[in-house]
Amino acid sequence: MTPPCQTNSSVDLNMNEPKTADSHFTTIQKFYNGTNIFITGGTGFMGKVLIDKLLRTCPDIENIYLLIRKKKGKDIHTRIEELFDDPLFDKLREAVPKFRHKIVIIPGDCSIAGLGLSLTDRQTLISNIGIIFHAAATIKFDENLKLAVDINVHGTKDVIELSKEMKQLKSFVHVSTAYSNCHLGHVEEKFYDYPIGYENLDNIISKLDARAIEEVTPKILGKWPNTYTLTKALAEDLVKNECAGLPVSVFRPAIITSTASDPIAGWIDNLYGPTGVVAGAGSGVLRTMHCDRNINANIVPVDMTVNALIVSAYDVARKKSEKNSNEKEVHEIPVYNYVSSVQNPLKWGEFTQLNMKYGFNYPFSSAIWYICFFMTKSAFINKVYTLFLHIIPALLIDFMILCIGKKPRLLKTYKKIHKFANVISFFCTNEWTFTNDNVQKLWRNLNSEDKILYPFDMTPLSWEEYISHYMIGMRMYLFKDDLSNVEVARKKWRRLFWLHQSVKVLFITAFSYLMLILCRTII
Repeated sequence: MTPPCQTNSSVDLNMNEPKTADSHFTTIQKFYNGTNIFITGGTGFMGKVLIDKLLRTCPDIENIYLLIRKKKGKDIHTRIEELFDDPLFDKLREAVPKFRHKIVIIPGDCSIAGLGLSLTDRQTLISNIGIIFHAAATIKFDENLKLAVDINVHGTKDVIELSKEMKQLKSFVHVSTAYSNCHLGHVEEKFYDYPIGYENLDNIISKLDARAIEEVTPKILGKWPNTYTLTKALAEDLVKNECAGLPVSVFRPAIITSTASDPIAGWIDNLYGPTGVVAGAGSGVLRTMHCDRNINANIVPVDMTVNALIVSAYDVARKKSEKNSNEKEVHEIPVYNYVSSVQNPLKWGEFTQLNMKYGFNYPFSSAIWYICFFMTKSAFINKVYTLFLHIIPALLIDFMILCIGKKPRLLKTYKKIHKFANVISFFCTNEWTFTNDNVQKLWRNLNSEDKILYPFDMTPLSWEEYISHYMIGMRMYLFKDDLSNVEVARKKWRRLFWLHQSVKVLFITAFSYLMLILCRTII
């Protein structure tokens, strides 16, 4: 049972009177004042930042309803406690000590029909919600196709069906990905047609068992590299075909990494995508990567992404309101490509160099070896590097561990690393061009006050400054490695450097000796 929430008396842009002087609020703040917000995916990386930003900058939000499921043996109450016990929310706790009163937990699961909602919770949402941010998704690239469809496609359909019953709904933002259309070389801010529809895919899956689905998955994927990108594309197709008349939009962020500055610089809580590569290389475990250093990385900071997301919800409602005032106009569903490559490109080579630079300045205390990292766009050369830099050393070390009576595990670890590297190499060896006219227009139309409160223009971002915070943030928030340990880590780093050089000399000497013996034998 959820607590009762206040409701809005209208669904247009003229908000209820806020609790404090209206003149104190910006245009975006006024839009959110007095509104109940429903967020799916609120416990995820971007969801956390979204919750924090909304509660800190929009003090007169009525309530935020979070869809939360049980996970890994933890009930929803444990998960919500862990959610807010994060350094990300320190500034919020200081600025809005009683913010928890605005959080309403809704037990549910996007992989279950009807979102797994009880009748009471469903009616509560229908009666109160004014804004929806649908960000829930399985972002595991190699997820089982059926589960990916259940969460990313069926979950989206269930949210759409729920939104159709909401009488006070004024904005519904579906969070997709810039790579939903990665089967194309150029991606505009529009919808695309696909060779397979979500209904056809449902029909296929419903007739097959788990093993058959796994066997047929590569054929179904076609030009898409994984189940994540395909199902996100089909979810967009759902929005296009099922949301006629709704105030809805599709928001497509690129590769989301740590915060740039707000509420703290460098905050990150996961090893997804390039962060996993940086962590692996910085720990001395990952030494080679199939990647073209001349390709745009398309990285976007999570706080700037969330700012654009918040403003896009307002833009959707504004456009819907304009459409209602002129019924003859055809209301098109807006799409926002939030990417960095258009205004502030960063290549993978530059990204790597900056990470190496600040990785040396702030080494991880947990590093097991000195950084020795190679990037190559040749799949064959990468396999050669993998053999000599990963497989052979792992076999030797596991053999020594086995000799002293312990369980070998390095080779097993590398199998997981290689699986991860193979999954993301597609995005590091292919390049896409994007248009982001809608996002740029969104920024231009923002007033000066809201530009300060919700900055998302990528143009002025300094990548060097950003990555310096990114590396420190990884150290602090991922590895729980306090900055007070930096000097100790640097001493360890110097020892690893000389050990690394010694091994190189030993290897070169041994190789040269073998070549000499081989030459003498031939002669």
